[in-house]
Amino acid sequence: MNNTETVYTIDILMERLMKDNKQYDISKIVSAYEFAATAHANQVRSSGEPYITHPLAVSYILLELGMDTDTICAGLLHDVVEDTDVTLDEIKKRYGQDVAMLVDGVTKLGKIPLFTKEEQQAENVRKILLAMSQDIRVIIIKLADRLHNMRTLQFRPAHKQRNTALETMNIYAPIAHRLGIKTIQDEIEDLAFRYLDPFAYSEIEQNLIIRSDERQAFIEKIKGQIAARFKELGLSEPQLSGRVKSIYGIYKKSYVMGKSLDEIYDVYAVRIIVNTVIECYNALGVIHDMYNPIPNRFKDYIATPKANMYQSLHTTVIGTEGIPFEVQIRTVDMNYTAEYGIAAHWKYKEGIKGKDKLESRLAWIRKIIEAQQESNDAEEIVRTIKSDLSPEDTFAFTPNGDIITLPAGATIIDFAYAIHTQVGNKMKGAKVDGKLVSLDYKLQTGEIVEILTSSDPNHGPNRAWLDIARTNEARSKIRSWFKKERREENIEQGKEDIEKEFRRNGINVPPEELADFLADDMKRHNCATLDDFYAAVGYGGIILSKIIQRLKDLYTKRYGTPAQPKLQTPASHHSGTGIVVGGEDNIDYKVAKCCSPLPGEDIIGFITKGHGLSIHRKDCQTYQKALETGEEPDRWIAVTWAETATSNDNPIFKATIDIVAKSNITLLADVCAITAEMRIPVTNISSKTLKNSNANLILTCSIAGVEQLHLLISKLKKLPDVMSADRVMK
Repeated sequence: MNNTETVYTIDILMERLMKDNKQYDISKIVSAYEFAATAHANQVRSSGEPYITHPLAVSYILLELGMDTDTICAGLLHDVVEDTDVTLDEIKKRYGQDVAMLVDGVTKLGKIPLFTKEEQQAENVRKILLAMSQDIRVIIIKLADRLHNMRTLQFRPAHKQRNTALETMNIYAPIAHRLGIKTIQDEIEDLAFRYLDPFAYSEIEQNLIIRSDERQAFIEKIKGQIAARFKELGLSEPQLSGRVKSIYGIYKKSYVMGKSLDEIYDVYAVRIIVNTVIECYNALGVIHDMYNPIPNRFKDYIATPKANMYQSLHTTVIGTEGIPFEVQIRTVDMNYTAEYGIAAHWKYKEGIKGKDKLESRLAWIRKIIEAQQESNDAEEIVRTIKSDLSPEDTFAFTPNGDIITLPAGATIIDFAYAIHTQVGNKMKGAKVDGKLVSLDYKLQTGEIVEILTSSDPNHGPNRAWLDIARTNEARSKIRSWFKKERREENIEQGKEDIEKEFRRNGINVPPEELADFLADDMKRHNCATLDDFYAAVGYGGIILSKIIQRLKDLYTKRYGTPAQPKLQTPASHHSGTGIVVGGEDNIDYKVAKCCSPLPGEDIIGFITKGHGLSIHRKDCQTYQKALETGEEPDRWIAVTWAETATSNDNPIFKATIDIVAKSNITLLADVCAITAEMRIPVTNISSKTLKNSNANLILTCSIAGVEQLHLLISKLKKLPDVMSADRVMK
């Protein structure tokens, strides 16, 4: 790809067309150009150039990718419907259904009453993905359009530069990666990075420029050594090329991973292109014989292709100068696919053979669309692209040897739902490499995962899984299960969540007016009745935090300024459960396991999603971290202990004490005598002998409050052989 700021003309495009070996309908392309030039005649770009130079540039990029006549025409016409008076019907009459469909696919949504710019962006991306699922050429045109816009971004205002760069990095770069179009992915990532972190970009760029001659000489020397060895062994001469890693690629490994440029093993790479798969493995043997391979730096993407069908052998070795470099070994076909991805289907007619294979490569698009539709949240599609299309994939195996590809950081829950919806819904546990693991275990490449399922027909997922799952596909299937199987429960849960959210924000809508008050959001989320809306909130299809500000604004217009939420101020009266919260009685709460607060200690409350109030100590690390990051501040509320919370006659709180003492046959009896004297129930006790022969007792008991705990610890410390007695803080 050429990223110079060329001003494209029809002559440049025609010259490139004539050089290509493919057969194009030149008259149709010229007609499309003339039509677009007339439509855009009075328009100019931010750079001052005639607007038609942009469609010409997009078409030139599509031509470099080897796209067909209709795609070139659509590239020339892609902005006429959006930016001029030309209609889609007119395009269809002049250039046919295919060109019209492609133009429509890349045309942004207009005149649709959406609430925010983020929702507008999300709806536009959803439209593109829907069109992609019908014809992949839509996104290839969009990527070419975005590439040229990024090349000329310097002419836009600073705030638009950053917004466009961020959108490019979050949406279009991951899509280019999944489609395997590396030529576009690398360039738009570098261009976006230039505007997102100009200081880091400039530093890396200067470093590369300063040492460019040295790097080029090194790569040429390695290529010469490899060519000589192949000739010496009588092997067919391979195609050899070298490259330096992209600026953004270097940044990810140096700045993010804290490595210097010299510590990045694959800054240099030499590519060996041969004719057959067998020759790939033979070449690998030659390279490992010539240079010392670095342990754990070999990847076989031929046997295990990436999700975007990328295939190659990667190995990192150390040259004679002691400089590490990466060697990539692949066939000619693999190289076409690696460079042009799915566009190789049009460019070389060898990248994808058969409709079924093309369909399988596009299955991820349909998964994203289906998952997003389940959530009723347009913005989630953007989050999905950022997460599910992560450049780093994890390859895990079923016990039968099937490969499951998941984004980095995926959990057992994601793995189960990737196998099948019912496997996920019936899951009760999992084994990784034969060992039981928790459901939040993050999978690593190469692990063998066995999902344990329940035979109970009523068994289903847990709501907490929504917070654990990494992929949108898994979260969507979990929400779908709750939507279908637990409607009444969802309605109650949603109603409760809405009432709590309204109370916290001072919203008090008369019950008979509630349906009218929520009418816009009910329509937006396809809810015919108020119960449908409650159910959608209950199963997670509607995220209250996304709509509450809009509802507060609506409330202000209709009823005036919302009352200050009383929930934030401690009251003087007591609740029946031992927790005092302003304006609330009988609060459903649980004691947080991370800090196990006791009556008498300073506490803070956290409003959980569907599980009441969680009580933390104010010095708890969870709360302190939330204060530092400012995360979800509106969910932390002031609480105090009620006098009724402390009752020696009915202790309900747990505390664990770690006792270290000299070995003594009466130690256990002495400890139990103290707890019995203080009428403190012991719920668990364990003992072990330490390496220094001292005894270690772990005592868990029911405690009425912090004062009783301090008294117990004081008495334990007074035992003759006890060296220490301390509360265990988790």
